[in-house]
Order: sequence, then structure tokens, then C-alpha cells
Amino acid sequence: MIRTLQKYNAIMTGNEAVAMGAKLARVRFISAYPITPQTTIVEKLAEMIANRELDARYVEVESEHSAMAATMASELTGTRSYTATSSHGLLYMHEMLHWVAGQRLPVVMSVVNRAIGPPWNIWSDQTDTMNQKDTGWMQVYCESNQEALDTILMGYRIAEDRNVMLPLMTMEDAFVLSHTSEPVNVPEQKAVDDFLPELDLSYRIDVDRPMGYGSYSTPDGPFMELKKDMHDSMDRARKAIRSVTAEFATSFDRNYSGLIEEFLTEDADYVLIASGTLASTGKYVIQRLREKGYKVGLIRIRFFRPFPADEIRKAVKGTKGTGIIDRSISFGSGGNTFLEVSSSLYGTDNPPLYGFIAGLGGRDVKIEDFEEMFRIMEKKEPGQYWINIRRGD
Repeated sequence: MIRTLQKYNAIMTGNEAVAMGAKLARVRFISAYPITPQTTIVEKLAEMIANRELDARYVEVESEHSAMAATMASELTGTRSYTATSSHGLLYMHEMLHWVAGQRLPVVMSVVNRAIGPPWNIWSDQTDTMNQKDTGWMQVYCESNQEALDTILMGYRIAEDRNVMLPLMTMEDAFVLSHTSEPVNVPEQKAVDDFLPELDLSYRIDVDRPMGYGSYSTPDGPFMELKKDMHDSMDRARKAIRSVTAEFATSFDRNYSGLIEEFLTEDADYVLIASGTLASTGKYVIQRLREKGYKVGLIRIRFFRPFPADEIRKAVKGTKGTGIIDRSISFGSGGNTFLEVSSSLYGTDNPPLYGFIAGLGGRDVKIEDFEEMFRIMEKKEPGQYWINIRRGD
């Protein structure tokens, strides 16, 4: 008999919180390959299955590519499926990410953001997931362990919406969340069941009704129309995200504000845009600067895909300057978020934009670094800047 879970507060790491989210979502199939710092997620899930706390099948495979292939096959049968990875493991999945999205399968995957080598580096960096932004997956960047758990539950609701039907990856920063313990509220299983019904695919593998999946298409076939439909579905996901986060707030008393979170932006002269745990330090700095009389604020991007262009346009309107912090780099172009924000504001009366590359490879982004970003914006010299670079290295 599978044991259910009652609501309680616990101290747990981000990886434990993510595993608990997958358990509460009643995933029935898990396949993954170990990679630091993701490994403890699937280890915890394997332990839950062994202890009969989770009624699911765990399949061991020889690579991350195979893990996603197995997850895709399972989801095609109408089984709610899950996997997790990080860094080079995510790169190894790249081909299968396109297949899962193109098959319109609402898989949810956890990614622990870790730098890409060389040189080898196991610390936090968003380059791994930014490299996957064009695969057709929705992307959510979490700020806390509580949000990491809750996003698994919301993620399945959003992905399985009949107007969306796209996969979703949810991110946590390596070690800052994945291996750091925080208080987490674990909801009752019944409350989660009421919020997240069982998966009901309108199409699935059926031996009595054989059909092809991902069949061949000529240039005059439906290929281009199917890609447009994916794009349109990603646009429709915005409505689903707002609706699901609002319902989640009513059911669990935690409000994640849709695609972005605004922090003291109403009267701000200067605004920083950040994602993940960098936003936490940013909020602290902004509170300190507010106490000194500076009108500053912060926008935390939760969903990078679909990109919250409308929300950002509205939030930065009337500011004297907007800074965008990137924990990734598109070589030869700049920060990925900076490029997206610039595109979103094209053709509008947008404020001067300042791009800040910071924290690559897990380098600390300190209070002094945030203060420097605001000083740069006050100098009114828009451009892209590297923060905390050691001269001579």
C-alpha cells in the first residue's frame, strides 16, 4: 500500500524539495542518469520507490540521451513522466528535447543549473539551459526551495493544458539551492490531487489503434504548420501560466505572480532584471538603497520561455535606466536575457539598457557588485559590462 503525505513544514535541500514535488505530482515513470549536482534528486526518488512511498517505475539507462528517450516513450503511453539532469547531461539530451517538444508531450524535467566546460566546473551558471531556449520547452527559474517544489506541481498543470501541450523544464541554481537546506511547506496529497488531476492525453500509444509518431514530412507537408502551431501554443501558455499560478495561490496560499515578480518597481528610477537566486541578493541590496533614499527596484524573471515581453515593457516604462543581469553569455553577442529584453523593447520609448554579465562558473555576485551595477546606470553610459572580472587573469 502506497503511503500518502500530510501537510507539514520541513527543512530540506532544493533537490529534496524537487523530488518531493515529483512525488506529490504522482509521477508514474522516472528515468535519469547521474550527474553532479543533480544526482540526489533521482536518488531520493529511487529511495521513495524502494520504500513504497511512490508508486512509479524507475528505469536506469546508460546516458542522458537515453533517459529523455525513455521518458518520451513513457509519456506517449499516457503516463505522467519525469526526469532530471544538469550541465553536460542536458547538452547530451539536446536532440531529444526537440523530439519531446515536437511530439507535444507535457513532460516536466528538473535542471540544476551548472557551468559548461572546459574547464570543468560544477558550480552555478545558466549557460546550460540558455542553450536549450529554442527547443520548444517552457523554462522556469526558481528562487527558493519552496518555489522549486511548487513549480513541479504548477509545471504539470501548465504543460498538460490542452491549449499548451508543451514540455517544461524548471531550474534551480547549483548548490545555492540544490544542496542548501531551507524551510519548505509540503502540502497535503489530497490538496495536490485536487489541484493536479491525472494525465489524460487525447492521443497515446494504443496497440489496438496503431499509428505513426513523428512521421516523415516533405517541404510541402505539414512541417512548417506544425512548427507554427508550437509557437502559437507557447504564446497561449502565457494565459495558462497566469491562470494556474492564480489558482495555486488560492489553493496553497503562495502567490508566484505569473511570468515575472516585481519588487519595489512602482516608483523606481532604476530597475534591475534578474533570475534565480541572484534576485534574492538583489532584493536585499534594493532594500538597503531604498533606506538611503534611492528609488530602485527589481524584476525577477520566472518564465524565460515563453518570454514575458509584455510584462517587462509595462514594468520598465518610465524608468531612467534598466539593467539586465545575465549568468550566461552568447559569445559575440552578449547576455541572453539582455538580448531578449532588447528585442522586447524594440520600437518602444524604452529606457537606456545596461547589460551585466556576472556570476559565471558560480563566482559570487556580492552586495558590492549590485551596488556597482546601480552606479553604472547612474553614469548614463548604456552598454554591456562584465562584473567582478579579475584583471590580469
